[in-house]
Amino acid sequence: MIYLKVFYESTILALNELWSNKLRTFLSLLGICIGIFCIISVQSAVDSLSDNIKDGLGEFGSDVLIVDVWPWSEDPGDNYWKYLKRPSPSENDYELLSDRLKLADELAFALYTGSKGVKYKSNSVEGTFVLGTTPSYESIQNMEVVKGRSFTQGEYRTGANKVVLGNTVANELFQNEDPINKNIKFYGSKFQVIGVLKEEGENMFNFLDYDEATWIPFNTSKKYINTKNTNRDAAGKMLYIQAKEGVELDALKDEVVGKLRSIRKLKPAEEDNFSVNDISMLNEVLDSVFGVMNLAGYIIGFFALLVGVFSVANIMFVSVKERTNIIGVKKALGAKRFIILLEFLIESIILCVIGGIIGILLVMLVLKVISTFLPFDMWLSFNNLVIGVVASVIVGIIAGVIPAFQAARLDPVVAIRA
Repeated sequence: MIYLKVFYESTILALNELWSNKLRTFLSLLGICIGIFCIISVQSAVDSLSDNIKDGLGEFGSDVLIVDVWPWSEDPGDNYWKYLKRPSPSENDYELLSDRLKLADELAFALYTGSKGVKYKSNSVEGTFVLGTTPSYESIQNMEVVKGRSFTQGEYRTGANKVVLGNTVANELFQNEDPINKNIKFYGSKFQVIGVLKEEGENMFNFLDYDEATWIPFNTSKKYINTKNTNRDAAGKMLYIQAKEGVELDALKDEVVGKLRSIRKLKPAEEDNFSVNDISMLNEVLDSVFGVMNLAGYIIGFFALLVGVFSVANIMFVSVKERTNIIGVKKALGAKRFIILLEFLIESIILCVIGGIIGILLVMLVLKVISTFLPFDMWLSFNNLVIGVVASVIVGIIAGVIPAFQAARLDPVVAIRA
């Protein structure tokens, strides 16, 4: 009950301090408010950006290896010409790896090529990309067909002129019509629409925007695109390898590297002419970049909070001076040093928490406004909210500890006379 009473009285005194000295309190808490705003706003912006990028990268799968020309763990510009000379993953790589890998659950070969126009009656859509895949790509990438169906094994095998459209392409081509079983003009030939992919929506970090895709079987793409060319050309090619359940990705990576070196007949002293990538490599790069941005926010916030510490400490010293005779009376009536110290410490913490809450509310407002102008959402996470409150409490303790000790050590007789 004593501690509750001390807390209650300290809260009332802190609120009275705010009300009776509005300008002084406002200027003093401004540093706390700006410091918390700097730390939490930068942290929230970085977390929001990081989460959106990682969500976009998540379409590659956490248990999937991607064989590509370019390594994802370094800047391609550093060794651009070296990587440019590498042969792209080929159908032969895919077929031989499918026979030799023991730790892989599924393998898929995918070909991506640039803008190809598609037509239906008088409607046409430009700027789509062609996606030609082998059967397992659908399950590895969790492709979801919401209208119609996907390709059958027979259609994959024979290279039938069937197509599954991205949601945006289907809407622009057919508008109010049902696209299923309609014929479109594509590569100068007729293709039957058998399905429509689930809408992904607007996300600038979708690295493969399936809403703009025209998806066909790989054997179909071979009729219209030179897939035998292993040099870098207009068509990008990738191998997707999914690990068996319980298999470590590093173990699968070692097996893929060994088998692919054998397939490409590389000598022991020769470097790999391919890169085996996974999502964790990109996450590590992103974490290091965002870590620097977070550090910058913490440094700016630290100096703002430092100003706030001195400001609040100044308020507390003034408060101790104004209430010296009251402190003397309390001690004369038996109040212990610890109670006096706790009273002023709680008052300091409450003042700082009020400043921190104002800073957090400003962060929420700013993030809400910024989100309306950006193609992705920004938000204040619960973790960052806790960080803001905890930082305010710590600042309150640091700012109030010396004035609180000064008040607790006052001699009751001297204090009453003062």
